[in-house]
Amino acid sequence: MKKRNKIIILVASFLIAIVVIVYFAVGNYFYEYALNAKDEKEFMDDNPHLEESIAVNADVAEAAELADAKFKEQHPSTSMSIVSNDKLKLNLEADLYENDDADGQKWAIVVHGYTSKAANMTRYVRNFYEQGYNVLAPDLRGHGDSEGDYIGMGWHDRLDLLQWIDEVIKLDANAEIVLFGVSMGGATVMMASGEELPSNVKVIVEDCGYSSVSEVFTYQLDDLFGLPEFPIINAASTVANFRAGYDLYEASAVKQVAKSKTPMLFIHGDADTFVPFEMLDKVYEAANVEKDKLIIAEAGHADSEKVNPELYWNTVWGFVGKYIQ
Repeated sequence: MKKRNKIIILVASFLIAIVVIVYFAVGNYFYEYALNAKDEKEFMDDNPHLEESIAVNADVAEAAELADAKFKEQHPSTSMSIVSNDKLKLNLEADLYENDDADGQKWAIVVHGYTSKAANMTRYVRNFYEQGYNVLAPDLRGHGDSEGDYIGMGWHDRLDLLQWIDEVIKLDANAEIVLFGVSMGGATVMMASGEELPSNVKVIVEDCGYSSVSEVFTYQLDDLFGLPEFPIINAASTVANFRAGYDLYEASAVKQVAKSKTPMLFIHGDADTFVPFEMLDKVYEAANVEKDKLIIAEAGHADSEKVNPELYWNTVWGFVGKYIQ
C-alpha cells in the first residue's frame, strides 16, 4: 500500500511539474509575441484589421501628408529626456516643439501607439502646434529612442506620463495641458487620468484606446489563434509579472477612468476591428466627469482623423476649447 501511494505521489508530482512547465512556456511565448519590445511584431504586418479605411479620401490624405512633411522641415524638434522613477531607471526620450507663437501657456502632450514612436505623430503634433500649442511627444518605454525591454501597454507608461507632465510644468509653471493619445497612447492617457494629476492638466482626449489590456489581448488571442482567455492570458499575465512587473488584469483603462476628475473626450471609428469599437462605450460609461464622445463613421483603427479630419478637429477644438482658452 505504501509503495502504491509513493507511485501515486510521484505520478501526481510529475503531472503537476508538466502542467507548470507548460503553463510558463505558453505564458512566455505570448509575452514574447506581444510584449517583448525587441521582438518583431509580425502580426502587425499585412494585418487586415490595420488596413487603411476605404473611406479615406486620397486627395485629402495626400494634402495632409504634404503638410506634415513641410511642418517637419520648418519646425524641427529638440530632445528632452527623463529617468523613470521606478527601479529600472530607464532613460526616456521625447520630442519637444516649442512654439514661438504659442497662445499663452497652452501645452499638448501627444502620445503614440503600440510599436510606434513620437516621430510618427507629426499629424497630431502639427495640428496642436497650428492652434498655438507647445507640444511634447514622448517615446514610450521600449519604443523609439526610449529604453526598455518590454511594452508597458500604457500601464507603467501612465506613471512616466506623470513625469513628463512635471517636466512641462518646470518649463512653464502656468502651463495649461491637454493630454492626447491614439491607440495605446489613448489607453495611456486614460490610465493616467485615474492618478492624482496636477491642476495644470485641464482636459484629456483619447482616440481608439482599449478598455483594458486583458480584454484587448483576449480579443486578439481569439482573432489570431482562436484560443480562449483561460489559461493563455492568465499565463501571459504571470510571466508579465515576473518579466515586466505588471499584471495584465490590473492594467485597466476602465478602472482608471472611473477615478478621473479631468474632462475627457472619447473618439473611436465604428469600423475599428483591431481595438473593437465596442470598447468605446465601456470607457465612456465609466467616466464620471464632463465628457463627450465622437464616433467617426467608416473609420478603422486610428483612422478617424484621416477619414473625416474636419469633423475630427472641429470636435477636438470644440471640447478642448471649453477648458483651455
